Amino acid sequence: MTFDWRGTTLRVSENRDFLAFAFSQFLYGEVTGIQCGHWLYRAPDLDAAQFFARQATEELSHVRAFREVLTRLGAAPQKAHPVVRYLSSGMMPDSFAEHVALEMALGEGLVLMVMYALADTIDDPEIVRIIEAVAVQEERHVDFGERRTALELQKNPSLRSGLIGQCLVSLSGVKLLARALERRAGDGPAVLAHLPEFVNALIAAAELRLTRIGLLKKPLASMGRVERTALMARAITGGALGWMVPRQRTKLLTETYLDQL
Repeated sequence: MTFDWRGTTLRVSENRDFLAFAFSQFLYGEVTGIQCGHWLYRAPDLDAAQFFARQATEELSHVRAFREVLTRLGAAPQKAHPVVRYLSSGMMPDSFAEHVALEMALGEGLVLMVMYALADTIDDPEIVRIIEAVAVQEERHVDFGERRTALELQKNPSLRSGLIGQCLVSLSGVKLLARALERRAGDGPAVLAHLPEFVNALIAAAELRLTRIGLLKKPLASMGRVERTALMARAITGGALGWMVPRQRTKLLTETYLDQL
């Protein structure tokens, strides 16, 4: 999950505006991270509930951490980019399986790799310290998402195609956001000259993760355009029209905890 930036750096003195934009996106993502409280209430078991309780506290601490970074940059928080808003809250999952696969294994995995990239390139040691402290906790979130996604797929393999479609939508959003960053940067940070290559590495790492946890059974490159379009259309339609489809109610933890004691 590391990337060779060829010695290029992000200098706070020169790239303040770009960094303010980047950390504002993190700030929004961490605020939406407390949506794990929704899954605390709907956790399938005590282990998941305990994890989400801890995660909620960590997400709120990340909000403070990135607010501290923006203060150090001398910048006010900005509105999140529409793609970030859609990926973070517009695609809020309908089930525990979707949450651990899309938001934790995939989504937080992507964010974690971007954190590594910033820690490797920013020239401010205090900002790097803050990023690395947040990254340690994000690593735990990704690990939980990987393990629980694998378990959900073992219990119900039929989830796979729907989850793959949603993952493809997310990865397409990453590419859109990368293009927006390039346009915003203009002739700015030399780091961004490597952005297209980094995005490819980002998606390759995500693909490897999804393969190892049993979600992907073949390389993304082997999927034809028709197959990709069909999977993504199903994912988008499901998100837009999901309220029209009757769903089986998931039992709440208050109804199942005695079975686990």
